[in-house]
Amino acid sequence: MALLFKEKPEKYKLDEGPQYTLVYFEKPDFLFIDYILVHSSSRGSGLGSKIIERVKKKNKAIILEVDPISQEDPETAKRVRFYQKQNFKKVPSIKYVRKHPITGERSEMDIFYWSPAPQSDEWVLEKMKNAYEEVHAYKGEELYGAPSQPAEEVLQLREAKKRSKAE
Repeated sequence: MALLFKEKPEKYKLDEGPQYTLVYFEKPDFLFIDYILVHSSSRGSGLGSKIIERVKKKNKAIILEVDPISQEDPETAKRVRFYQKQNFKKVPSIKYVRKHPITGERSEMDIFYWSPAPQSDEWVLEKMKNAYEEVHAYKGEELYGAPSQPAEEVLQLREAKKRSKAE
């Protein structure tokens, strides 16, 4: 993150207050929320909703990654409910599976988005690939000593979606 703040300050931004931290990547037509944290003492106070409403006022699509709901981690369901209450939509047709360049640990995420105008799953996929390349894979080899996975390998449309589009 520090390298992105230093080398891409016009796109990679920090918004923080005493009870929250928001890190996002902004392009002319969309915004990718990389990190949002509301301090535990302020959760349930409406602060998270206020932060999201402020970002929505930029009047561009917002894309973010969310851990899939897991019984082992009850917080995952709370996060999904929060974004759904903010009118974010899950894009189930997008498959997001990434391996850590050093540990090889597999990470699977769900993609959610909000937009002032309807967007296709393919549009969200292309913007998410752009965010992945410019944020997650940024200088991967330099930072980790191993190249990052290509966006086309990490982010794909699920097969069922591809077949239905072809019909």
